[in-house]
Amino acid sequence: MRHLYFKHWQDVANALLALWLVAAPWVLGFGGDSMAMSNSMVMGLFLLAASLGAVFLPLAWEEWTEALLGLWVAASPWLLGFSHLSAATLSCFITGTAVLLLALWVLGSDKDYGGWWSDRTA
Repeated sequence: MRHLYFKHWQDVANALLALWLVAAPWVLGFGGDSMAMSNSMVMGLFLLAASLGAVFLPLAWEEWTEALLGLWVAASPWLLGFSHLSAATLSCFITGTAVLLLALWVLGSDKDYGGWWSDRTA
């Protein structure tokens, strides 16, 4: 019997954070702002695709994609002009920062990706 194996738990966490981004406009009540809602939903779907790709076929470029998406999501309230919406801003900033840090963690620790600290933790 074949067992499902995930190389990095961080990618599963990023998939869950992606689902949060898709749901956040309704959960937090900023669905009425088209820019904030569209950004959260579209970036959530992109992040979900990248993180599931990394779960089932782990490659370094997927981690870099997750990191860039996380950076965009964290900065997007100011770049797209919806920083006046505190719920949307906090959701994007916290979620984007978490995604970025999780992706960088994988890139920095996985020896197959040239992780800079993988030799020190063994």
